[in-house]
Amino acid sequence: MAHDRNGPQSASAIPPLELLRTPPPAERADAARNRAAVLEAAARLFAEHGVAAVSMDQVAAEAGVGKGTLFRRFGSKAGLGVALLDARERVLQEAILRGPAPLGPGGDGGGGMVEPDPAERLAAFVTAYLDYLLAHLDLVRMSETAASGARYQVGAYRFWHRHATILLTRAGAADPEHDAHALLATLAAEHVSALLPELGEQRIRAGAHSLATRLAHTGG
Repeated sequence: MAHDRNGPQSASAIPPLELLRTPPPAERADAARNRAAVLEAAARLFAEHGVAAVSMDQVAAEAGVGKGTLFRRFGSKAGLGVALLDARERVLQEAILRGPAPLGPGGDGGGGMVEPDPAERLAAFVTAYLDYLLAHLDLVRMSETAASGARYQVGAYRFWHRHATILLTRAGAADPEHDAHALLATLAAEHVSALLPELGEQRIRAGAHSLATRLAHTGG
């Protein structure tokens, strides 16, 4: 069971994941078109040349917008990366919230049904997150390392952490919040990038699954 400074915290006291999934703000039609053009251009250039080799000037030229417009909207290349990843993250978040088991609760969101075993759901999350991470590793790494602590300041991290905390709470972990951070540390893009050449994808996946299993079954 989770604890806070005031004593035990039940799983039902944890805020719903939906509260961490803020919908994108409404935009004017012209702003929405420019945003779509920029994200499409950035995705194309990153795929063709690699994230590190592409400048904001190139993205602006490819999208047909002014450099000033690009910087006002996204702030930096890292900010552009975060925006580009947002749609991909939302697909995974939706699967967690309402998708089929074991990644999601199954059925129509779990109402009237027995939810899958939390250890199985945690393992499924690790698999799905690594699928997402490895497909966009350079982009995620850029977004997570743009500034000190950048990874922990975005809503997506809070969503992943809360999801893992809920599952570990249900599994009976002694300190679910800490264990969720420990699991997510193994999934950081900088960490995975450093280990990938030495260990390879399969060992990274196996190690993350092994840790998730130990945390879920023994409480760490």
